[in-house]
Amino acid sequence: MESEERSAAQQVGLDRVGVRYGRRTALREVSLSLGRGVTGLLGPNGAGKTTLLRTLATASTPDTGTLSVLGLDPLTPTGRQALRRRLGYLPQNPGLPSHFTAYDFIDYVGILKEISDRQARRTEARRVLAEVGLTADRGRRIRKLSGGMRQRVGLAAAIVGDPELLILDEPTVGLDPEQRLRFRELIAGLGEGRTVLLSTHQTEDVAALCHKVVVLDHGTVRFQGTPAELALLARGRVWSSGERAPGALAAWRTGVGTFRNIGVPPTGASLVEPTIEDGYLLLLDGDGDGDRNGDGDGDRTPADAA
Repeated sequence: MESEERSAAQQVGLDRVGVRYGRRTALREVSLSLGRGVTGLLGPNGAGKTTLLRTLATASTPDTGTLSVLGLDPLTPTGRQALRRRLGYLPQNPGLPSHFTAYDFIDYVGILKEISDRQARRTEARRVLAEVGLTADRGRRIRKLSGGMRQRVGLAAAIVGDPELLILDEPTVGLDPEQRLRFRELIAGLGEGRTVLLSTHQTEDVAALCHKVVVLDHGTVRFQGTPAELALLARGRVWSSGERAPGALAAWRTGVGTFRNIGVPPTGASLVEPTIEDGYLLLLDGDGDGDRNGDGDGDRTPADAA
């Protein structure tokens, strides 16, 4: 019974996983444990986020370390094949075929997902398109859809077959505020009863959606915990003032005219409650070096990195 509870709690496990592209290190001994619900993956450009997602989606193979995903070993041919039947993956640039209709493309994905019965495949295509709000537009060609609609087609493709693991790489990039709110609603619903790993640059998406957050930087895990715990890293380090504070790590004028400062506050400063964004900034740049150009550039394909 105890082993079953532990297995349910940990759907994804990585132990000292490393990935290199030539002389470049993309992931450096990454160890993670993910359970059901939505986990946010934060990190600057070149942190290794896309490499991590591609590794979990079986699109690339690590050089070192071990993985357990849904109780399977994706480093073996049988484990990899079985896992692909149980996961959904939305890459940052899915490359949808513009001449297909939304319905025809999802039907084709159903074939790839080995839904051999034609009627069952059609039923599944209608189901996922309805879930992402595209029933009325399912007969339109993808090239005629808006950017937000194309993102929803990509998400529909990822959830064909009701996967247990859903991997989303920047699903809200390029969306307007209303479209992002609709995507948040979709992703929150998808996170009920399954494991969702969401890579994003939007800290507000993490605050709104995620029960856990992982921060990756230079191919290394810098933080894993709850969003509230990430915000707490900045407790006592954020203050309000009438002018920009000299020596602050970051400072900006707010909508009410005062400055919000992050760093080491002066004596008597008016401290304010920190946010996830504050904790994230201090975690990555608290040493003040501001260097985001190290060798952890995992957000490139092996061909790009060669």
